[in-house]
Amino acid sequence: MRPTFADIAATARVVSLPMHTRFRGVDTREALLFEGPEGWAEFSPFVEYDDTEASVWLAAAIDFAYAPQPGALRDRVPVNATVPAVAADHVAAVIARFDGTRTAKVKVAERGQTLADDIARVRAVRETMGPEGRIRIDANGGWNVDEAEHAIRELAAFDLEYAEQPCASVEELAEVRTRVKYMGVPIAADESVRKAADPLAVARAGAADLLVVKAQPLGGLRRALDIIAAAGLPVVVSSALDTAVGLSQGAALAAALPELEFDCGLGTASLFADDVADFRARGGMVSADRAVPDAVALSRLAAPDERREWWMRRLERCYDVLDASAE
Repeated sequence: MRPTFADIAATARVVSLPMHTRFRGVDTREALLFEGPEGWAEFSPFVEYDDTEASVWLAAAIDFAYAPQPGALRDRVPVNATVPAVAADHVAAVIARFDGTRTAKVKVAERGQTLADDIARVRAVRETMGPEGRIRIDANGGWNVDEAEHAIRELAAFDLEYAEQPCASVEELAEVRTRVKYMGVPIAADESVRKAADPLAVARAGAADLLVVKAQPLGGLRRALDIIAAAGLPVVVSSALDTAVGLSQGAALAAALPELEFDCGLGTASLFADDVADFRARGGMVSADRAVPDAVALSRLAAPDERREWWMRRLERCYDVLDASAE
């Protein structure tokens, strides 16, 4: 049975986490946390998302807080470092925050930057990690097909594990995948899964070699596991710049997978200067245990009153969306 809005609101805490480096256009990350019978959960759709899309994130949070979760098949999960679109000379300092990681995901195609900036950044990552390090790039759909083909050809010299969401649409991904196949660089789909009305369309179209899956945007662990099983492709479990609470939901998803072929994008706690709990990687791994926020940290990181009110209004609207869809 779904909790009432009053049940959720009774324990809701809105936090604002400062970041070491500007990422995805923000210097702080806001999230609403609440506690249910199973533990704490996170509701943190990005502020630009409309209520319909954000309500899926709320469904995931309610499920994580109020329903028993699928059993874990492992107690630790390997994670990658995440390198924002920083200047090349800042790369080593970023990677140093991710203890023991063997893989780095590098942001490319940043608005206002050039391919030369991307090449310099990826080169710096390769130099920092050495020849055995694994490098994956993420364009967040920022290129068109021709730009993607050209950029991947230039960046392939750094031995890429895969290229994530080089273009925005499924059709473009399919075209890029065909064009770069001879280079041996697999194509991964992220936004084409988590933001799609049909998250399986990219698999049916043969537009990707692997999928990036995130527990919150897909509505929770069970729905994510169903999508993974139906897609029949290898997956990378990742996060959406979550707090420790949301990261532990992602770790629970990764821990429940029968096979875990790729390091997970669940090490992003190291991008924050402060968090509600310590979920940073140790030896390239994070725990699959559920994160419990520290009471002192919840107070220290409490968002200003006007932001708490904004999130509470959003929570109520999204709850109403779920109510309407259940009728």
